[in-house]
Amino acid sequence: STGEATEESVPIEIHSVGNVESYSTVEVKAQVAGPLLAVKFTEGSNVSSGDLLFEIDPRPFREALRQAEAAVAKDEAQLRVAEANLARSRAQLKNAQAESVRFEQLSKEGISTRQQEDQVRTAAEVAEHAARGDEAAIESIRAALESDRAAVEQARLNLAYCEIRAPISGRAGNLLVHPGNLVKANGDNPLVVINQIVPIFATFGIPERYLRELSRQQSRHKLTVEASPEKDSNQAVRGTLVVIDNTVDPNTGTIRLKAVFDNKDGRLWPGQFVNAVVTLDTQKATLIPAEAVQVGQSGSFVYVVKTDHTVEPRPVVVGQTVAGRVIVEKGVVAGETIVTDGQSRLFPGAKIAGSSPAAGSAK
Repeated sequence: STGEATEESVPIEIHSVGNVESYSTVEVKAQVAGPLLAVKFTEGSNVSSGDLLFEIDPRPFREALRQAEAAVAKDEAQLRVAEANLARSRAQLKNAQAESVRFEQLSKEGISTRQQEDQVRTAAEVAEHAARGDEAAIESIRAALESDRAAVEQARLNLAYCEIRAPISGRAGNLLVHPGNLVKANGDNPLVVINQIVPIFATFGIPERYLRELSRQQSRHKLTVEASPEKDSNQAVRGTLVVIDNTVDPNTGTIRLKAVFDNKDGRLWPGQFVNAVVTLDTQKATLIPAEAVQVGQSGSFVYVVKTDHTVEPRPVVVGQTVAGRVIVEKGVVAGETIVTDGQSRLFPGAKIAGSSPAAGSAK
């Protein structure tokens, strides 16, 4: 049988192999130490941000909060007493200063003695020192009150930390600590790891020769990326290119790209290998059926049907495959008829039964 070479618009694609990465990964750790009372989720399940995951024994932290609140109450009571003392000291100081002024005047008039004047002045100085002492006491109590109020806030925070909640939405991994174990604050090992997989990333490398055209196309519009698991190439997932790395790897001559996929159906999984295809643009190209291409000692070739219904082998340079057809970069032009079946029976100059893109056989 025969087929016809056609000219069509085809996508310009870059093919690569990449890895799927979670959109975000969080290691969930305890922020306070204590016995783990309960686990509130199922391993491998989806969790939402704010969901309760673990409970740590809260009793020591409730007691610490009660003691801190009691210390604040004590400070507030002491502050009220100190303020009352200061008010009394200031009143006494005011009276003593008034008496001192009065006796100073009486002494000048010869009505009071020098001794009486000295006694009144001394009493005023004592009252002033007492008032200053009460002011210092108030400052000290206020400082203690601020410190104890901070301790209350910290105690409340520690109590809240007894409930460990999911910081992000995602899929929980294996449970690494079980109820009954003593957990450490900010320990080396997490309690569980959460991977955000909706959306999800795929990273892959492309040869640096594509970098200029890739950057040019991305500046014009968003570039589409299709990713399919290596063992399931028919299940491609469509996403968008979001990152072109800023450095070419000198060892491989490639640059890393990152694409994002909504992944609402969960077809992509962290750590998975995928075939990635970046579509840059479309171009006019000559296409022929893939089965027309034969491989000989000198490379790829096709049998072209001439106007006299004879065939000639013609070397071709082929490009990518598009839906069962291949792009011919050199060797065949649109409109030419090529043989698609039975090439093993052909030879240069062989004549075929028909020249249209239908069934034909060598004579």
